[in-house]
Amino acid sequence: MATINEVQDEIIEEFSMFDDWMDRYSLLIELGNSLEKLDGKHKVESNLIEGCQSRVWLQADYADGKIVFKAESDAVIVKGIIALLIKVLSNRTPDEIINADLYFIERVGLRDHLSPTRSNGLISMIKEIRFYAMAYKAKYQ
Repeated sequence: MATINEVQDEIIEEFSMFDDWMDRYSLLIELGNSLEKLDGKHKVESNLIEGCQSRVWLQADYADGKIVFKAESDAVIVKGIIALLIKVLSNRTPDEIINADLYFIERVGLRDHLSPTRSNGLISMIKEIRFYAMAYKAKYQ
């Protein structure tokens, strides 16, 4: 399995193929649409990420020392953003998630091209993912 940084580098390369941000948004939407549907039983209040203007549900399961994330959103761009985070951080150990330097966000220009509310949502998603990692680390390690 590729490392977190290898996956980030793949994402940077994929985004660098497009100069136009409309094309990059299309790629984000495509990534979001490729997300596996979240089971209805996980679309509950307790899985909603606070701080996101759109509704984003994040489900985390711990198995074999790794955290597997699944998510869904009712907004297409946001769904693409959470898809990127899952691509990078799902199926990792709590320590890998906590210590990850998510440099791809800057390098693909996401932070510069997201509205302030989506940027806040991105920060909230990362915080929630790291929160799960810390909780599972405390519980199992």
